[in-house]
Amino acid sequence: MRATPITVAALAAALLLTACGGNGGDSSSTNKNKAGDACTLDTVGVQVAASAAPSAGDSGNVTVTITNRGTKCTLNGFPGVDLYAGNVSSTVPADKAAKTQKLTLAKDATASFTITYVRGGTGGKKSLPVKTVKFTLPGSTADHSFTWSYGEVALKGAAGEPNASVTAFQQAGD
Repeated sequence: MRATPITVAALAAALLLTACGGNGGDSSSTNKNKAGDACTLDTVGVQVAASAAPSAGDSGNVTVTITNRGTKCTLNGFPGVDLYAGNVSSTVPADKAAKTQKLTLAKDATASFTITYVRGGTGGKKSLPVKTVKFTLPGSTADHSFTWSYGEVALKGAAGEPNASVTAFQQAGD
């Protein structure tokens, strides 16, 4: 049986859209960035990698890498990161030692930020049983979420702040 040109074209289009989806951001991206504007989640791909804390009291890192899929854009500031545990949310503070830098990302260039956390004890009063993380890019309110599967996050202080921090964006790759 021979495939018709329309079937082949439709299959190729479906595969192309699928390759852009998943954890890679919104597959309906139309490269909306104007050259040099702030990067937006609808024009970047997202990858999450972790070096999870093995047990309570240990530190772990979750690195989020974004790849610009649109025209040249900029990142200027810290990402906004919130941890969600059911109906409870907590904002991850910026790393006090980190300094932001304005990064310009050409098409296909990457940048990353890291969430560093201390793992909490399972079910403890000083732990947040995080299920989801949402982050925003500087200058934007649109968020991207991913599943947190790296254990509970320890809490600190009287206000129960997460024992975690987020770094500024760093240029990644070559």
